[in-house]
Amino acid sequence: MKISKRVMQIQPSATLELSAKAKQMKDDGLDVINLGVGEPDFNTPSDIKKAAIKAIEEGKSDFYTQATGINELKKAICDRISSDFGVNYEQNQVAVTVGGKFSLYVLAQTLLDEADEVLIPLPYWVSYGEQVKLAGGVPVFVTPENGLKVTVDELEAKRTANSRLVIINSPQNPSGLIYTRSELEEIGNWAVEHDIIIITDDMYGKLVYNGERFVSLIELSESIRKQTILVSGLSKAYSMTGWRIGYTVAPAEVIKKMSALIGHATSNLAAVSQYAALEALTGPQEVVEKMRVAFEERLNKVYPELIALPGVELENKPQGAFYLFPNVKQAVELTGFNSTDDFVEALLDEAHVAVVIGSAFGMPDHIRMSYATDLASLEEAIKRMKWFIEKHM
Repeated sequence: MKISKRVMQIQPSATLELSAKAKQMKDDGLDVINLGVGEPDFNTPSDIKKAAIKAIEEGKSDFYTQATGINELKKAICDRISSDFGVNYEQNQVAVTVGGKFSLYVLAQTLLDEADEVLIPLPYWVSYGEQVKLAGGVPVFVTPENGLKVTVDELEAKRTANSRLVIINSPQNPSGLIYTRSELEEIGNWAVEHDIIIITDDMYGKLVYNGERFVSLIELSESIRKQTILVSGLSKAYSMTGWRIGYTVAPAEVIKKMSALIGHATSNLAAVSQYAALEALTGPQEVVEKMRVAFEERLNKVYPELIALPGVELENKPQGAFYLFPNVKQAVELTGFNSTDDFVEALLDEAHVAVVIGSAFGMPDHIRMSYATDLASLEEAIKRMKWFIEKHM
């Protein structure tokens, strides 16, 4: 059968592809440590699950809801944003979606016309560019000259008359770095000046460590906030990846058009997930802090062990999210592999440690490792990596 050109041009998700292989190896009886998938190892908090069960028992989950979600949940999102950032939105400015990924997809379909350009700083989350291409847009990747955070000058150098959007992700997947308030203000003011819409991906905003503070673009000036669309969700901070709860906060006219598209694509997010999300946002928040502290402990323990590995470099310690993004160029050279991809494949086959190739994030000399797994497994993974590198040196 003939496959469409738009689908032929996209690449499969490297993280999902890697995770599938690692899971298959586990099913085959191999002792695989999977550091590839961005998924907390904690179960969803019990009060959230109980709220879902109650919704089922009361018949609340049995029927369609509005395409963009129940009003109670949209109000809870507005209230949480007001509490966290001191800015106010109305319910008609919120769309609840099947995960943050689908929020980003629908935004691309809603905002982009053929040949519109989207500025995407490196390193980038794996789906940004592919979603832009599926909407007929053109991803324009912006490489930082120093470190892993882009500057206004670097964005300006890539800006053209066709530049329509810029995507800012902080804390950053895959590096865990956070853009400072001053960095965000510079980017925000630049976007306002050139009438470029900012999509801020704040999915990891509640997961920051060692005294760092997360700043969202929506809490800066009024002019920047009006130019900014927020995408976030409950998957990471509330350990609810399987519930698929994302949301977009945008001008009402954008949400209205998103609603029309969602209505033809997925209809509403599963009703039971919406009632679970309502409890997550309005119920006790201590569990979020408990998980954050656990991630911080893992980061502080594993980071020095990782950078002690031969040929592995990670200059900037992650400040948020739950990923390590080391440069392994020297390790690849020391071990005699032709590429990072070959290194990663052999690491999985021989040491049974799964990591993601850096090329999936636009930086082929790097690998991404998730520390959203238990500390014992993380330390064992580092030991296996050390054995693997020394074996091939």
